[in-house]
Amino acid sequence: MQFETTDQLIQFLDDEGVRFHKVGVFDIDGVFRGKYLDRDKFESSLRKGFGFCDVVLGWDSHDQLYDNATVSGWHTGYRDAPAKLDLGTVRKLPFEDDTVLVLGHFAGDYEGVCPRRLLHRCVDKAAAMGFGVRAALEYEFFVFQESPESVRSKGFRGLTPLTPGMFGYSMLRSGVHAELYHELLETMDAFECPIEGLHTETGPGVIEAALHHDEARAAADKAALFKTYAKVLCQRMGLMATFMAKWSNEYPGQSGHIHISLEDPKTGDNLFTGADDGTPELMRWFIGGQVTLMPQLLAMVCSTVNAYRRLVPGMWAPTHANWGVENRTTAIRAIPGGKGSRSEYRVAPADANPYLALGAALASGLWGIENHIEPPAAIEGSAYDDPGADAVPLPGTLSEATRLFKGSKVARDLFGDAFVDHFAATREWEDRQARKHVSDWDLARYFEII
Repeated sequence: MQFETTDQLIQFLDDEGVRFHKVGVFDIDGVFRGKYLDRDKFESSLRKGFGFCDVVLGWDSHDQLYDNATVSGWHTGYRDAPAKLDLGTVRKLPFEDDTVLVLGHFAGDYEGVCPRRLLHRCVDKAAAMGFGVRAALEYEFFVFQESPESVRSKGFRGLTPLTPGMFGYSMLRSGVHAELYHELLETMDAFECPIEGLHTETGPGVIEAALHHDEARAAADKAALFKTYAKVLCQRMGLMATFMAKWSNEYPGQSGHIHISLEDPKTGDNLFTGADDGTPELMRWFIGGQVTLMPQLLAMVCSTVNAYRRLVPGMWAPTHANWGVENRTTAIRAIPGGKGSRSEYRVAPADANPYLALGAALASGLWGIENHIEPPAAIEGSAYDDPGADAVPLPGTLSEATRLFKGSKVARDLFGDAFVDHFAATREWEDRQARKHVSDWDLARYFEII
């Protein structure tokens, strides 16, 4: 639902008898943080904005305080950061009768590090260049017959998947568990996050959902909400979903592929449309920018330590910055011809923050257009066997990716020093937490033998 004025929304609340109001923002990791507000506070927040404790930008996904950030910390007193609500994001919440949800974003001095506002600035740049942007995200996620309590009691080992075995596109599995599939489809449709395609993927209990394409800002909102409320739905049904990039050594990782096209804002025509057997100049430049900047911006897309466990040969994820036409072994898959022409940013994992990943994919493509960047030769056949003579290997760790990102002049030009410095600090923290941890692999590898 979209409302042009606060008064229109207030009238809607009265007409519908809405009694409960939720507001939320997405943090640097893409985690949804929010609260209930009473009617008076909600109306005031709509009209004037509201304060949201800046600790949301000063802690990690486990609420551990960063010791290396300047945006938020003990030195700020964890004051309230100004936040604004977006009237274009009003939704009635599934599972909660008489409840509306409105998304917000950080403003004022904090706007430069807000993930949602970063994407908005990228879309504004596209508009200034004469382009509209459409996008769609698709997610793979594993579902388990577990609960938040049971996975912890088991140490996240020996979990029971929803279904056994490797059975992609299975009509048997989706038929047996039709209630879950129907609930996902109906819930997300009612939540204005419609699913275009839903099917089993290869692996025990893994599902893939492709969301409908939309204007880029709306597409990111829908992707971020989908990840949160797919988990809510599963837990309400006695199940548990994970969007972790790679949860098991035995199975491929989970992707969060990003599809982007540019359009004529007046006619809505797809500007990537060309001959069925080729890509038009604008699309080539866009892909050229994506390929060229991918190593420098990868930390924004693969932003967890775990995400790099997915980027290995033969696991349906890329290992080099390259591209190909209808090639699912490359980092960028060009899908040319017709109204559906688009770039598919296949390096993205399911655990990515949708705002940052889409922002990186879009900003790099626009940079390619601005600078007329021709991509290297398209890869034919397996990019694992031949990644391309000029293909740059992708960073193999979050630490390496963060170092490239922090030192990238282009990243600073595209996103600003405030964001680059803050985000790099959060990723350095994330890497440091991982390096302090003694894993099962460490123990099995070194405990007795060394």
